[in-house]
Amino acid sequence: MTESERTSAFGVYVHVPFCTKRCDYCAFATWTDRAHLMDAYVEAVCVDIERTFAAHPDRLATSVFFGGGTPSLLPAADLVRILSAVPLSNNAEVTVECNPDTVDLAMFETYVAGGVTRISFGVQSMVPEVLAALGRTHDPASVGAGVRAARTAGIARLNLDLIYGGAGETIDQWRRTLNATIALGPDHVSAYALTVEAGTPLAEDPARHPDDDDQADKYLLADELLTAAGLLNYEISNWAVPGQECAHNLLYWDQGEYFGFGCAAHAHVGGRRWWNLRTPDRYISAVSAGESVEASFEMLDSDTRRTEALQLALRTRGGVPMASLSAADRNDLGPLLIERDGRLHLSLEGRLLANEVAVRLR
Repeated sequence: MTESERTSAFGVYVHVPFCTKRCDYCAFATWTDRAHLMDAYVEAVCVDIERTFAAHPDRLATSVFFGGGTPSLLPAADLVRILSAVPLSNNAEVTVECNPDTVDLAMFETYVAGGVTRISFGVQSMVPEVLAALGRTHDPASVGAGVRAARTAGIARLNLDLIYGGAGETIDQWRRTLNATIALGPDHVSAYALTVEAGTPLAEDPARHPDDDDQADKYLLADELLTAAGLLNYEISNWAVPGQECAHNLLYWDQGEYFGFGCAAHAHVGGRRWWNLRTPDRYISAVSAGESVEASFEMLDSDTRRTEALQLALRTRGGVPMASLSAADRNDLGPLLIERDGRLHLSLEGRLLANEVAVRLR
């Protein structure tokens, strides 16, 4: 993406809150008992999109991201119906998050015909025992089958999303996951350390909490193997074949602007950040009544926006200006930083301690 394209980027996030099973570590706004609301929810999202863009006729989406929940639980025609309501720019990136056991070739063919360009598979692991410990419903074979179906249908870009550091996962099992992932030839890999979110079953079971040193070792292994396979790290937890970076994520990390549709979806325009009603029931009711779906908002003052912009930039390959850190801090944090082209970048060690650097940004 060129500098001018990144400057003019505008995103759309669509939240799909339906799941067949809730993972123990998940704190997202998802429900396993609301499938009966799917038709009404699709209708509400389409109406919300049409109303919002009618009030902002100058806006065109350069990227659309369907997240969840499990967007691939929606009938493909319904997902494409939602997408067709969004005014798109030329060559817009359209990503759909999918669970490997909820997809087939016909679904992907409908996606491609409707304008979907990118699939992000929630793989998490390629080891059956680890998948079971994480509470996932798919197996490694379904990942391979899903990838082949997506490629056959003509999906242009493919991300595999991994999680490391779950209880009982060994370094050798993580290596198996990475090698199996690389063998599938993805354009992009996201690898996230398992985090403990308040209110989840994982949070209530300290014996299953991840170990920081174990996660650091697994991160270093991920970077080693993914880099050797030609996927370059462009954000702490994301690697891509050059030119295949996720445009929608880049928009977030550039502090860009976007609308959010669906329950609990977030949006940001002009320093104003807001989020929608959390449950699908309330969201549907508000749209049907012609009422605002906004739950609350915050205004970001200029100082907060500058600090946040630096913190986000620090996580990316682009880094931050030299003046973002004092000379004393640059000296003190020496091993964590690399100076390149007049900017400061996190070293490999620095990526593991990014928060330590971020708190010192000026």
